[in-house]
Amino acid sequence: MATQNKVYRDLQKHLDTLPIGYPSAESGAEIRLLKRLFTPEEAKLATQLSWLPESPKQIYERVKKTGMSIEELELMLDRMFKKGLISKRTEKGEKLYGNAFLAIGMYELQVNRLTKDFLDDFWQYFNEAFVFEASRTKIPQLRTIPVEKSIPAERFVADYDSVRNLINHVSGEFAVANCICRQERDIRGQRCSVSDIRETCLLFDDIAENYISMGIGRPISKEEVFGILDKAQEAGFVLQPTNSVKPEAICCCCGDCCGVLSTLRQLPRPVEFYATNHYAVVDIALCSGCEECVKRCQLDALKIEDDVAVINLDRCIGCGNCVAICPASAVTLHKKEKELVPPKDWNALYASIMTKKTEKGID
Repeated sequence: MATQNKVYRDLQKHLDTLPIGYPSAESGAEIRLLKRLFTPEEAKLATQLSWLPESPKQIYERVKKTGMSIEELELMLDRMFKKGLISKRTEKGEKLYGNAFLAIGMYELQVNRLTKDFLDDFWQYFNEAFVFEASRTKIPQLRTIPVEKSIPAERFVADYDSVRNLINHVSGEFAVANCICRQERDIRGQRCSVSDIRETCLLFDDIAENYISMGIGRPISKEEVFGILDKAQEAGFVLQPTNSVKPEAICCCCGDCCGVLSTLRQLPRPVEFYATNHYAVVDIALCSGCEECVKRCQLDALKIEDDVAVINLDRCIGCGNCVAICPASAVTLHKKEKELVPPKDWNALYASIMTKKTEKGID
């Protein structure tokens, strides 16, 4: 038993060296989670992986002393990938594998196979240790872009902030999966008050192919993607792509269920933790005080004062849902003076997080 526990502690320490680390927790929930996910053999192999994707040949150089053949290694890597324990990409026809973060990563890949016991351990660990790790650099893994209806046709918006342009630039597969956050709430008997829609996790290219091959997502057409986005806008969901110029996914989120939104909405200045290029402005001459925008806002950024809507810019993340719902066209989105250009891709995002973590004073 002591030897087995050491395997999981070694894995915890290894995962804690990643850009999104895996710190220890006083309760031991971090080890319980790893035991729910990894067999001892899988845990041992995971300590030999890097967060940067590598080929089986590269990984084999570190594990061949165990006597495992390269064929056995690849079979085990594929099994771990199918379980949602590690990442997998394909470049120039070659399969590449790497460590997955807890979130975004292993947790999301448990969609459709969640259990209450797993969720109990996950949320204990999340609240005890992981939430601080995930947010300590203030470089988010997701960013916020406006819903389509909130941007006038004549207004220039960079491609990375236009949901339509993002979709049109996808060259590979599209897929959709159930939202794991709403699924978690359903399991706990806490139904989402915003919408009954569940298939709202949009995946692109390699990630779409992975979800399809794992049986946790289904292929869809570009037209179906736009249909889902229309429903998301109608429901008032916040659009959160992965934080890169070419995102791998778009989450359609609400303040009820989303782990990011529901956690950060409790803070006095949630905007500090978001990558967003827009903010909302109310024309008080047009505002009728109908409160539609107040009901729609997922970050509690609006309230009615003296019969007009007032926006708290410490809470506004520029999602555009208040603009889309306003019957008097009194709310508009404005671009921030300093525009945030997202990292180029997945590797660049996590390289920037890792660099920030090593700066003096981040801990």
